[in-house]
Amino acid sequence: MEINDKVVVITGASEGIGLETAKYLASLGAKVVLAARSADKLKAAEKEIKGSYAVAADMRKPADIDNLISKTLEKFGRIDVFVNNAGQGIFGAVEAIDVELYRQVFELNVIAVINAMQKVAPVMRKQGGGAIVNISSRVSKNYFPMLAGYASTKYALNAISLTARQELANDNIVVSVVHPKLTLTNFQKNYINYEREKFEWRNRTGMDADTPDKVAHKVGEIIKTGAAEIEL
Repeated sequence: MEINDKVVVITGASEGIGLETAKYLASLGAKVVLAARSADKLKAAEKEIKGSYAVAADMRKPADIDNLISKTLEKFGRIDVFVNNAGQGIFGAVEAIDVELYRQVFELNVIAVINAMQKVAPVMRKQGGGAIVNISSRVSKNYFPMLAGYASTKYALNAISLTARQELANDNIVVSVVHPKLTLTNFQKNYINYEREKFEWRNRTGMDADTPDKVAHKVGEIIKTGAAEIEL
């Protein structure tokens, strides 16, 4: 899919990967809709990215997803691409995972994505097609101590995404997954129960860090190619 003049909704767009993706796709001519919980950061992003449109949304709330889609349709009349980027991590050994906190992370990383896909797919089907890009993680391809909680949500996301890819193919709706590795954002600082002294990303994972703009370029690439998955 060519990106120029396409309407692209990006969740978690107030900072990090989401914000950089919005900037990059806008530079390619996309009409970018910015969604996030932080209204102040979102408004600042809207001012920074020419032609963008901000809609405050907590993706854990189905009503907010409905509002995001309806406002986008009111503004632009269509949704060509939906990027599910909003997410949160949880840190700790399996035997120490707080199940209630894990449930909250699962709600955002998996259930919210399912809700968004269920609501946007009929819109795309009616208009003749579209693309859904779900942001997963390289940890979903490995087994790193202290990251089982977070990784397991991304394992689930992979299965849901790639199954939906097959289910929606006949409707010309392309579902793709991006797998960033460690990225230089505030994401790790927002991990639940993150204890840096017990874990150093590079030492444990062997991964070097990427910049969020590098991830943004990969999102643009997968929209253009329609590939099933792409890793950094």
